Amino acid sequence: MEIFLQQIVNGLVVGSVYALVALGYTMVYGILGLINFAHGDLVMVGALTALQTMMFLMGVAPGMSPIAMLTLSLLVAIPVCMLLAFTMERLAYRPLRNAPRLAPLITAIGVSFLLQTLAMIIWGRNYHTFPQLISTTPIQPIEGVFITPIQITIIIVSAVLMAALVLLVTKTKLGRAMRATAENHRVAALMGVDTNMIIALTFVLGAALAAVAGVMFASNYGIAHYGMGFMPGLKAFTAAVLGGIGNLGGAMLGGIVLGLVESFGAGYIEHLTFGFLNSSYQDIFAFMILGLVLIFKPTGLLGERVSDRA
Repeated sequence: MEIFLQQIVNGLVVGSVYALVALGYTMVYGILGLINFAHGDLVMVGALTALQTMMFLMGVAPGMSPIAMLTLSLLVAIPVCMLLAFTMERLAYRPLRNAPRLAPLITAIGVSFLLQTLAMIIWGRNYHTFPQLISTTPIQPIEGVFITPIQITIIIVSAVLMAALVLLVTKTKLGRAMRATAENHRVAALMGVDTNMIIALTFVLGAALAAVAGVMFASNYGIAHYGMGFMPGLKAFTAAVLGGIGNLGGAMLGGIVLGLVESFGAGYIEHLTFGFLNSSYQDIFAFMILGLVLIFKPTGLLGERVSDRA
């Protein structure tokens, strides 16, 4: 039972990060029908920008409190990722908005490789140690079950951000404009909605969530490097597909479910395969789920079957 509960805790932590990144995928797809494969690299940019800011602050203000340093680092990383996402949308995706769907998809893959290469040039190939500004000393709320303060912070921050996004989309004028643009951007434009601005804001909001996810991911594992956004990005895309891509609730549910499945798989795979595989093969579960969902329920858990847009 202790192992079972521990895997639930681990799954919720990882799944919260996947859910934040998956929201960026699903918002862009819901409005443009575009899979932005460069979105995962914003996780990497957010983490490395925050790391660079922390190194600077440690040099100029070594006595600064860890919480203040982490907050300032986030306040730098989030605008950088938002500006980068705005630039991507304006220069790479907007000119291809009316092109065949394969063109923006290939462009997104190219932008992903471009971001990784630029990060490698700026920060180098080596793995960087990410400062542990929030305690990683485990506490034991239940006998045999451990959780660290940084993991508690990740779950709480993710839940708050996801709730705030849902309220933004469902209760505000901006959210109404986003829903109208997702329904039919041509009609929304005729009704006075600035669809170009709404699409850009969608990219920007997703980038802000990705920046926070990157800092949380690096804080939890204690490392950051130029390729760190690739695998979480693919898993977040899997989570978005699992939940029903284009559906905010589906992205959140898919992230949590994927995190739990991956955690339980890592904990029990050695027993299930009689020692043939170990926990280092935990990534296999994400792609097994992706294949099964695409075969048996391509609309995802909460997705609805819709006709192709004209």
